[in-house]
Amino acid sequence: MKFPSIKTVAELLKPITWFPPMWAYACGVISTGESIELHWGLVLWGIVLAGPMVCACSQASNDWFDRHVDAINEPNRPIPSGRMPGRWGLGLAIVWTLLSLLWAWFLGTWAFRAAALGLVFAWAYSAPPLRFKQNGWIGNAACALSYEGLAWITGAAVMLGNQMPRKEIIVFALLYSLGAHGIMTLNDFKAIEGDRVMNVRSLPVLMGPKGAAWMACLIMILAQWSVSILLQHSGQTGSAWGVFILSLCQLPLMYQFVRRPVAKALSVSAFGVPLYVSGMMVSAFALRSM
Repeated sequence: MKFPSIKTVAELLKPITWFPPMWAYACGVISTGESIELHWGLVLWGIVLAGPMVCACSQASNDWFDRHVDAINEPNRPIPSGRMPGRWGLGLAIVWTLLSLLWAWFLGTWAFRAAALGLVFAWAYSAPPLRFKQNGWIGNAACALSYEGLAWITGAAVMLGNQMPRKEIIVFALLYSLGAHGIMTLNDFKAIEGDRVMNVRSLPVLMGPKGAAWMACLIMILAQWSVSILLQHSGQTGSAWGVFILSLCQLPLMYQFVRRPVAKALSVSAFGVPLYVSGMMVSAFALRSM
């Protein structure tokens, strides 16, 4: 039996994608105002759950069910290239699912249920018959909610002793999930050719590259400006301005993006998204005193 190398397994699990849910979980932790020093074990355990466990599982399952699309868009990926032989990709996705549930069990009821929901989204995103990613609106919404909102709310709930976070935390988490829908759309520009061939109706396929670029930018900006308005309304003027200024810094990148969507999508991902997630942390610290 041929075994994949450790390097190939790591490439399948895509560590670079783990950051968003780990960051969102940390934002949830910060937003509660609870002492991190007294709960550092929970914080670290939860961050690992969000990234190397649940998110990695989603990457493995997506690569398996997308192997035919990747053969067109990214033929050097582990499965279409043959470096991940046979059904190893599917097997690793299943094993990582079980490990994620086991890992979540030790964080308490809330984390276990949230992880289970996140894993359902992960499999439904890629696997038939649901295959949410067949529609860019539905697939990106499921992904954004899992990566940002669910991770943020779970981080807060775990820090609060498996209690429901207050409404302000939930509202901010959902607003940043809305904005993340636009971020997820950025990832679709690299796969337009394969998506068209395989009838995957991503937003760049449905709306055309320019239409999808405008929509992604609009969603990202509106979410951040909504957060800024809520912060101002709550008396957090400094934080409101912080989020607003960070959003303004994204506009030059977005301007270039809507002019040349396919060429500039990576620039927004590389330089605009860090500004977006910085606003998330600014908001999390503001929530501590709201």
